[in-house]
Amino acid sequence: MEFYCESCETAMCLECTEGEHREHVTVPLRDVLEQQKAALKTQLDAIRNRLPQLRAAIELVGEISKQLTDRKNEAVTEISSTFEELERALHLRKTTLITDLENICCTKQKVLQAQLSSLLQGKDNIQSCSSFTEQALSHGSATEVLLVQKQMGERVSALARHTYPEQPHENGHLDCQVETEGLRRSIQNLGVLITTGAIGHTSVATGEGLRHTLVGQHTTVTVTTKDKDSELVKTGNAALRAEIMSVDGAVTTETEVVDNKNGTYEVGYTMRSEGEFSFSLLLYDQPVRGSPFRLRAVKPSDVLQSPDDVKRRVKSPSGTGGHIRQKAVRRPSSMYSTTKKKENPIEDELIYRVGTRGRDKAEFTNLQGISTSSNGRIVVADSNNQCIQVFSNDGAFKLRFGVRGRSPGQLQRPTGVTVDMNGDIIVADYDNRWVSIFSSDGKFKSKIGAGRLMGPKGVAVDRNGHIITVDNKACCVFIFQANGKLVTKFGARGTSDRQFTEKSGTNISLEPKLSKSGPAFSPHFVAINNKNEIVVTDFHNHSVKVYSADGEFLFKFGSHGEGNGQFNAPTGVAVDANGNIIVADWGNSRIQVFDSSGSFLSYINTTADPLYGPQGLSLTSDGHVAVADSGNHCFKVYRYLQ
Repeated sequence: MEFYCESCETAMCLECTEGEHREHVTVPLRDVLEQQKAALKTQLDAIRNRLPQLRAAIELVGEISKQLTDRKNEAVTEISSTFEELERALHLRKTTLITDLENICCTKQKVLQAQLSSLLQGKDNIQSCSSFTEQALSHGSATEVLLVQKQMGERVSALARHTYPEQPHENGHLDCQVETEGLRRSIQNLGVLITTGAIGHTSVATGEGLRHTLVGQHTTVTVTTKDKDSELVKTGNAALRAEIMSVDGAVTTETEVVDNKNGTYEVGYTMRSEGEFSFSLLLYDQPVRGSPFRLRAVKPSDVLQSPDDVKRRVKSPSGTGGHIRQKAVRRPSSMYSTTKKKENPIEDELIYRVGTRGRDKAEFTNLQGISTSSNGRIVVADSNNQCIQVFSNDGAFKLRFGVRGRSPGQLQRPTGVTVDMNGDIIVADYDNRWVSIFSSDGKFKSKIGAGRLMGPKGVAVDRNGHIITVDNKACCVFIFQANGKLVTKFGARGTSDRQFTEKSGTNISLEPKLSKSGPAFSPHFVAINNKNEIVVTDFHNHSVKVYSADGEFLFKFGSHGEGNGQFNAPTGVAVDANGNIIVADWGNSRIQVFDSSGSFLSYINTTADPLYGPQGLSLTSDGHVAVADSGNHCFKVYRYLQ
């Protein structure tokens, strides 16, 4: 075995080099031996270099396991001592009740025994007197009767006049009432075991305050906790702490942690001096993803305006007049390179983006609605190009259809789009004032709502196959059967829970005068949750409203602002399989996630490639979030863990 076949990676003899390996490259075994040894040594060194990491991980996991066991033992001891104390308290109460019972009974018995003694004495006196008198009358001589007559008469008269305590001086009422039902319920619920599945390396922190802050200004960041599978943790009570240290390692700033009781936490701080700092966020003493962060504090007077700080005035996406101050960032296309190193080490959730401004395939001009299908397609309403474009889940262009016009089957201004259970594409056409239905390959089938709709914006299909259409201009929601027959409609102009805002209110920043083209209307997009309830974004009320399948108002959430759970004109909305509600916050250029009751959960991280006026939202068949980034004339798909 003096030769080596590189093709077969085996040793051989001279005879084999001229036989089955004659067409292969063969070299002397001794030449390749050193190469193989060196390669093996390199591989061996590589795996040996992992040993310190594994030892550290083993030590860490072992320590956590020991802590878990210690805390379990401490909890068992606490439970035992608590219940022993309760047992002692119960025994003491039992003794007290019995003692009090004996004392009350004894007091009552004394009264009754005294009365009984008096009655018995009276009875004996009467019986004795009666017996003596009867004996005298029956057997005494005349002399004897006369001798005792006076004495006996006085005695009988006295007994007849005597008053005896014939009515009871006490009663026999003595009960013990112990209310046990409430106590039993309390005992059944006594004690709560508190734990979470949250761990540091999957949990994320978001907010500008991770890296930049102004001296003297209170700043908050949000921590969203996740478990080992990167699933959102929806309960609170996790041990989260924050530390802000100077470069020399000294703790410089006090921090406060607010538990939102839904798996998210607000960490607040106020810097007292400028400079560079290390901002650590520790969950169960382990850093959250990206921690520690490099934090820079500057004086307010040193801050220069940047595009991030400019409140841009842009038209409402309804295009009907009112102006809202929008906080957004728009960057040149050269900055979208995926090879550009991200400044924020937190992993961005962006998977890919498709589109630039234009009129060709995979190009858009003011795209608005977006929808997805169960067979892995993404459908986009390209509003100003008067067409619908269809892509695969990985962003590959599939088809485009639509001709500009005002005849049936033509598109004048497509805004909302959805896909029904049959794969038909349903399009809300704002300017044509109807909803068009196309086959999955773009062939026109029918239109509905003509003569009823004034300006349809968002559209969705419920579990009954009904087509839910938001009429932006009429400020109401229509429910149609698939054949176009009206089932019902609800909503009206106004600011109450059952209404949608017609024009500007005191809580929104509008231009002093509305556009001459008309008032700024409010309801925009719609989604259906897993209870077949209707979820509508109310643009100028800065809220999301939820209605029953019949249009009865259930609840709303949201208010005007830039904080967690607040909106500056919400637009697109989608609901995941768990009932969580995802909302495009148009004026704040972000995407927020809420639970089914409207409690804020988290943001979708869009830091690396910021949104600019997001509109339609939808969940792809593989569980990601697709959003129409209208201001950047593209759509983006983000990673989303339900």
